[in-house]
Amino acid sequence: MEDKTVKISWVVPAYNEEEAIEPVLKEILDLMGTLEYTYEVIVVDDGSRDRTAEIASSLPGVRIVTHQRNRGNGAARTTGVKASLGEYVIMTDADGTYPLDAVPEMFRLMDDGAAMVVGARVREAGTMPLLRRPAKAFIKALASYMVEFKIPDLNSGLRVLRKDLAQRFFGILPTTHSWVSTITMAAISSGERVEFVPIDYHPRIGRSTFHPIRDTYNYLYLVVRTIMYFNPVRLFIPLFVALFSVGVIKFIVDLFRFKFTGHIPASTVIILLGAIQVAAIGLLADLIVKTGRLRQ
Repeated sequence: MEDKTVKISWVVPAYNEEEAIEPVLKEILDLMGTLEYTYEVIVVDDGSRDRTAEIASSLPGVRIVTHQRNRGNGAARTTGVKASLGEYVIMTDADGTYPLDAVPEMFRLMDDGAAMVVGARVREAGTMPLLRRPAKAFIKALASYMVEFKIPDLNSGLRVLRKDLAQRFFGILPTTHSWVSTITMAAISSGERVEFVPIDYHPRIGRSTFHPIRDTYNYLYLVVRTIMYFNPVRLFIPLFVALFSVGVIKFIVDLFRFKFTGHIPASTVIILLGAIQVAAIGLLADLIVKTGRLRQ
């Protein structure tokens, strides 16, 4: 249904998902048939070369938005939000990995005042788990430290959020799989209420588009970049402490090494000056962030 009274907009990014798209959409339609919300279902076909768009468009009540070329999962999510009419947006992947039975509980939390509710997977069932698990665990721990909040699942594809929340962060949201992790960190860092609901996770239908090296690098890079937008001190202060500690220890060692003659090697001076520069850059970055918020 497409009118201005729409409360919920489903956004389903899809790229070559002809095997899974129909059961996923039918599950959405069956679920919404049991809930008393006005809704729409938007499939963002991200330049698929198979029958994804054809199959999706054959189902009643499904709207198709098409990218002429593959622009990335994050770009598809942004396109879907821009095209949506609802006050709230529900996102799920088109590969059949996310069970939707948690959606009513997620909406209860939204009605209770949450800005975003994320389906937190209780286990990893993706491709190449031996590589992905340690990489994801490290990135999740780093992100949790950066935002000072324990994040159960940083990059889950199933989430409910206010549309205006996504619109606030369009300027920093990437076009890649890291879209979901970026908006999670951005919302938490901005003081928004973000809730997590435990969900199961199924093996995907069809072939994964996740690239183990490229996408892991993107996740790590965007964790650091996102925290620079919101709380750069969390990044710079540990670097300052580490460098300064090394410099002080080396200075003390040098005092004994040169028998208190007053000779200080250039390397020790460079380390201590580097620590001071890191602290200064961190404080300057924090000042820029705080000034920007005051202007807003």
